[in-house]
Amino acid sequence: MRKTIKWNLAQKAELTWWKNYLRGKDDAEYLVWKKNYWNSVLSEIAESCTVNNGMNVLDAGCGPAGIFIALPNCSVDAVDPLMNDYEKNLSHFSKADYPNVEFHHSPLETYSSNKQYDVIFCLNAINHVSDINLSYDHLTSMLKPGGKMVVSIDAHNFLFFKYLFRIIPGDILHPHQYDLNEYSSFLTERNCKIVGTKRLKHEFIFDHYVHIAERIG
Repeated sequence: MRKTIKWNLAQKAELTWWKNYLRGKDDAEYLVWKKNYWNSVLSEIAESCTVNNGMNVLDAGCGPAGIFIALPNCSVDAVDPLMNDYEKNLSHFSKADYPNVEFHHSPLETYSSNKQYDVIFCLNAINHVSDINLSYDHLTSMLKPGGKMVVSIDAHNFLFFKYLFRIIPGDILHPHQYDLNEYSSFLTERNCKIVGTKRLKHEFIFDHYVHIAERIG
C-alpha cells in the first residue's frame, strides 16, 4: 500500500479532530447519543438493508464509535488504521466494552479476512483512504453474493470545487474528491448494483449520501 502525503496528513488530522471533538464530552452520554444516531441510520436504510441478529458484519473505517456500537447481536469485525491510537488517546473508546467485536488496527487497503460478510458498512471512511480503488476492490471481494454494502460519502455538488479541492488542500481530512455519479461507478464497476441512495445531509459544497449496494454473483 502506498501511503501518500495527503493520506498521512489526513490521518494525523483525523486523530486531532477526534481529540478536539470529544474534549469535555461525558463518555457515557456521548456513547448513548452515538448509539441512538446509528440506530436512526439503520432505520433509515432498513428498506434496502436489514441487519439481523447473528450476521457477519464488517465495519470498515469504524473510528472510535462506529456502527459496531449499535450491533451487539452480530459478529462484527471493526477495522481502522488508527484503532490503537483511539484506545490510547480517547477515554470514550475501549475495546473491552464490545465483546462481540474483533478490532483490527489496519488500513482498508491491507485488511483481509477469510469471511464472506453479510453486510459491510463503510461510513464516513471511504474518502479517507490512501488508495480508493484498492479499498473498493477489497471491500467488494469480502462481500458475499447477495450481501449488502452500505457506504456513506461526501459528494461534490459543483465541478469547480471538486477540481479545486483536488489541487489544493481545501478539505484536509478527505484525500479524495468525487461527485455522486463517480462514487456510484466505484460500486457498479465491481459487480454490485445500487439498491438505494439516500441523502442524509445537504450542504453547499458537499451533500452527505449513503449508497446501499448488493453484490450480484
